[in-house]
Amino acid sequence: MAVVAAVTMLQRAWTVSYGELVGLLLLTPVHVLMVVILLGAGMAMLWRARRPRDVYLVDYGCFLGEPHHRITFAMAVEHAHLMTSLIDNESASFMVRLYERSGIGEETSVPDSFRYMPPEQGIEASREEAELVIFSAVDKALARAALNPDGIDALVVACSFTTLTPVFADAIVNRYKLRADVQSVNLSGMGCSGALICIGLAKSLLQVAPPGRRVLIVATEILSSMFYAGTKREMLVPNVLFRMGAAAMIMSNSPERARFRLGPVVRTLTAAQDRDYRCAFQEEDDEGVTGINLSKDLPAVAANALRRNITALAPAVLPASELLRVAFSFLGHRFLGGRAEERCYRPAFHKVFQHFCIHPGGRRVLDEVQRGLGLSDGDMEASRMTLHRFGNMASSSLLYELAYIEAKRRMSKGDRVCMISFSPGIDCSSVVWECIKPAADPENGPWAGCIHRYPVKLHRQILKRTHEQQEHHMRPIKN
Repeated sequence: MAVVAAVTMLQRAWTVSYGELVGLLLLTPVHVLMVVILLGAGMAMLWRARRPRDVYLVDYGCFLGEPHHRITFAMAVEHAHLMTSLIDNESASFMVRLYERSGIGEETSVPDSFRYMPPEQGIEASREEAELVIFSAVDKALARAALNPDGIDALVVACSFTTLTPVFADAIVNRYKLRADVQSVNLSGMGCSGALICIGLAKSLLQVAPPGRRVLIVATEILSSMFYAGTKREMLVPNVLFRMGAAAMIMSNSPERARFRLGPVVRTLTAAQDRDYRCAFQEEDDEGVTGINLSKDLPAVAANALRRNITALAPAVLPASELLRVAFSFLGHRFLGGRAEERCYRPAFHKVFQHFCIHPGGRRVLDEVQRGLGLSDGDMEASRMTLHRFGNMASSSLLYELAYIEAKRRMSKGDRVCMISFSPGIDCSSVVWECIKPAADPENGPWAGCIHRYPVKLHRQILKRTHEQQEHHMRPIKN
């Protein structure tokens, strides 16, 4: 009875007839168009809200040493032979031979602490060097981006082997009086991939931050605390290769005044393998002297990590045609009995990227990367010239390479740049950039005053010396 009563009440309350209901459902074309537009706009807004925001590089700045920071081959050799209380003649001779084959030129920079005998390795020397290189790089980045320090929302600093208290991130906050709500991160132990790891971290922060946020990234390595005063050959290598430098980048999730758009960021870590984990290892030698032990396996291990990294990066950057050629080559080699000496098809990365910035960890590392990726000498020019002019400045080196390409006026709108770096672990990181606005004054950077001399011709024996000069430099110093 209750159901019947309810139905009777609904019939009395429903005043719309069946014919009127049909008329309401038969919408005019105008009504249909309005519904489609509203639905489309709603879906577009929902997709835009859920899609990760693009991340951009607004601008960057690099430290440039003064003339009194310069260290020439002759000065380095003389210094090594005069430190007889720390380095014996056999170790000094080894470093000389390594220097000659390193690809490093005559204008690299070292801190003032290296000019003392023995070199100063205290906290004060490290702090003075850090403030010199970091503040210079940040000043230039802020100036090039036309940005006030109070416009920085987050700060990420990477320095591997030196961590002071307060940390370098706090030193930057204090120097530039950054806001009290600035988010800061100080990374250590990231090695020569530190800058690219920072870029990946900044990307994650900016993609979820409100529009218009900016992140300041600083990458450096402090030499004052890295000098190895022992005799173990594997630990003497960093003394020869590393030089003073720093770079600062300003990234944003707004395209306003941006010059590069960030593409894929790929990081490959092979530390699960014991050989990879120990190929670049900070430890004490038999005499208790601390240094970085660089294994002879490092180039081969780095090549293997690069292979894995490129395998992960390729699907995100290569066109379908290249991916198909790689797949068919692999299947044919695997299942159709390809000859062992025949290699699988190597993707033409030079067709995808107009520029390459490879970490200048040394001549052998660059040779391995060039061979592994099938790059031309022109593709490797920025890396080899940066190694020659500035040496290995750890993770900041990649920004000097980018500055080289721009100083040569080779960067155009739409060009894509691939950055690759390595660090202990082994860690191989790669980052892709797309240029959206070339620099207005590309020669106003770390290559100012010398870009006209580059590229220089590098031979197998990089630094040629006469026989008389060699005998003079190798002559033992009597106490």
